[in-house]
Amino acid sequence: MRTWFWTLLLAVIAVALAVVLRSHSGNVLLLVWPWRISMSLTLAVLLIVAAFVVLYVGLRLLAWLLAIPDRVRAWRGKRAQARDHELLERGWIGLLEGRYSHAEKDLTKLLEQTKVQTRRVLAALSAARAAHGLGEFDRRDRLLATAQEQAGTDPGLVEATATVSADMLLDQGRAERALAVLAPLADGGARHLHTMRLLLRAHTALHHDEQVFTLARGLLRRNALARTEGDHLIDVAGAARLRAAAANDGWRAIWKDLKAEERLLPEIALAGAASFEAAGEANEAAKVLEAAIAVKFNPALVAAYARCDAEQVSRRLAKAETWLQQRPTDPDLLTALGMLCLNGQLWGQAERYLLRSLSRRSDAQTHALLGSLYDRLDRPADAVRHWRLATAASMALPVLAADAALPAADTGSDPYRLDAEGGYAVGLSDIDADIGGDYPALPPAVAASASDYVLDPDARANKEQQARALAPEDAPVVGGTSDIDEYFDSAPIPAAAFDSPVPTYSPAPPATPKPAAPAVPAPTTKPPFKDDGSL
Repeated sequence: MRTWFWTLLLAVIAVALAVVLRSHSGNVLLLVWPWRISMSLTLAVLLIVAAFVVLYVGLRLLAWLLAIPDRVRAWRGKRAQARDHELLERGWIGLLEGRYSHAEKDLTKLLEQTKVQTRRVLAALSAARAAHGLGEFDRRDRLLATAQEQAGTDPGLVEATATVSADMLLDQGRAERALAVLAPLADGGARHLHTMRLLLRAHTALHHDEQVFTLARGLLRRNALARTEGDHLIDVAGAARLRAAAANDGWRAIWKDLKAEERLLPEIALAGAASFEAAGEANEAAKVLEAAIAVKFNPALVAAYARCDAEQVSRRLAKAETWLQQRPTDPDLLTALGMLCLNGQLWGQAERYLLRSLSRRSDAQTHALLGSLYDRLDRPADAVRHWRLATAASMALPVLAADAALPAADTGSDPYRLDAEGGYAVGLSDIDADIGGDYPALPPAVAASASDYVLDPDARANKEQQARALAPEDAPVVGGTSDIDEYFDSAPIPAAAFDSPVPTYSPAPPATPKPAAPAVPAPTTKPPFKDDGSL
């Protein structure tokens, strides 16, 4: 529009000038010693215009030539800026995609080549974020130190460096260090939402209940925190404040400072009710719990409502029965009613409510309450059964294998082996048993059953009888004591060995060796045998 305006204005001026010059046919005389120049007015005007144009063009050309270094410098700056923007863009795209190694490479290159302060700080912080994603915390800390050094005293860059550092430190779990980094911002009165969120995370990790309560309130007021998360933080922090102040009776001031909707949160309601109960104000405690349960039915609140003294039972039982009309199958409410009846010694009602609760859900607490009830009613069998069920419901009990006894040991080589009649064959060696010519064959040893093994400690107490049974004085030993010393048996000793009397041995007629039997050196003393072949 401006171009058209100036073009039209110049055209009008040219037309007006042409009309004026046409109507005035005067001459212009120029005296330039020693010359005298005379020309028409029209020619003089045209020469003036031409001189102006030439002068204008010459001056513009001279200015353009003189501005060449500046233009070259600006061109170089634009090219460097384009390269920086390309590296920054590529690095941030890699950072957002999760390709941290490529992102760190591009951003570190940008940090080394750029000359702009803000761009250097941005490159250092972005490279630190990439190193943090790779788990290179030492390299990350060096990059953060570089960013802090490049930020100087610029308040915006200093705050950006602090917030990025604190965010990564909180991700690493170093809440104390993050809080120290954010301390200057908090002391300076910084109220940025991101800074407040970081402070909230740090104080929550360090369990600073006062600061968590204040920050969560502030963020909820500014709609910068989800309602569910904010209520949870206020609930936990407010309850912790009440419990901490309960010892010195300072909880009343904290309770008055709470908003009406905050007093209805479950943990705060439980802590407030416990404080009122400790102060002897049971009615106020009941009102707090009733208001919280009316907003949101919570099993912990109902269980706390059921824990009361006997004088509060009638009032609370009536209120709980109104809740039961709205939730007739709720097992937690039925258990709470059973507990109230137990506190009021209403045994029949308590049993009915607890059994109804167990019909909906097997719960350890309900079984334990029934066990206590049956203890009071002198029904030990039912009480023991419910105590056992309470234990099984509260923990995973191991499945015990069936009882098993060790298999019977091989006593064939035992020099004091028990025979079929309960006696001992003393002094019989393996050679004597094998040849079978000098001595009649002994009956096989009877294997003891699992019930015959010695499991009774009283059987082990009689050491004299064991020694006498295992080493009788009149029993001859074949081959000395070497056979007995070399024999080792880890099997249990049969109980019959301790119950039967110590056998006595009578001399038997010597046996006539068979002619076909190989010559075996006769033992010095042969064990006597009866005619019937038994010991």
